[in-house]
Amino acid sequence: MISRIIHNQILAIKAQLLKLKFYLYTRENYPIYLLVIAPTLLITISAVSYLAINKHITSRSMRCLAMNIYHEARGEPVSGQYAVARVTLNRVASKHYPNTICEVVHQKKWDWLRKRYVSAFSWTELPPHLNIKDNAWRKALKIAKDVHGSHQSDDKLHGALFYHARHIKPSWARKKKPIARIGKHIFYK
Repeated sequence: MISRIIHNQILAIKAQLLKLKFYLYTRENYPIYLLVIAPTLLITISAVSYLAINKHITSRSMRCLAMNIYHEARGEPVSGQYAVARVTLNRVASKHYPNTICEVVHQKKWDWLRKRYVSAFSWTELPPHLNIKDNAWRKALKIAKDVHGSHQSDDKLHGALFYHARHIKPSWARKKKPIARIGKHIFYK
């Protein structure tokens, strides 16, 4: 869809350039037509640039979200993978976290006990192991696209910003309100 829009904008630019070339040959109209065509041409070029940059940001965001789903929940049922994606997007929407998916996924905070920066998602502290031919990766990409494209929120996970595996008992969990158990994870507000 976006590539079709960019293609149409490029065709519009070419048409404007042809008009400009024609009017340059008819010199009596040159100043008037230049004033009409130049702003249109600049707006069109700006729109194409914006769409191209936005497409790059969206594809990068999609990859970050898919990587988080893959590493955090690839062994979970589909509902658990959607839940991890939803928490990631809830964090993006929260004023307490960064504004982009990639910044949320790779966020680090200083841990005074360990005297080092600690990642919000532990897999980001290790070199990522990703097999792009793996079905789990393709499923994570599909879920990322589904969740990223929809503006609907799972009511059960509305406001969920935290989760952990059931077999772990982090100290922070005592201060949070559990709102759902999905697969092997517990989700909190």
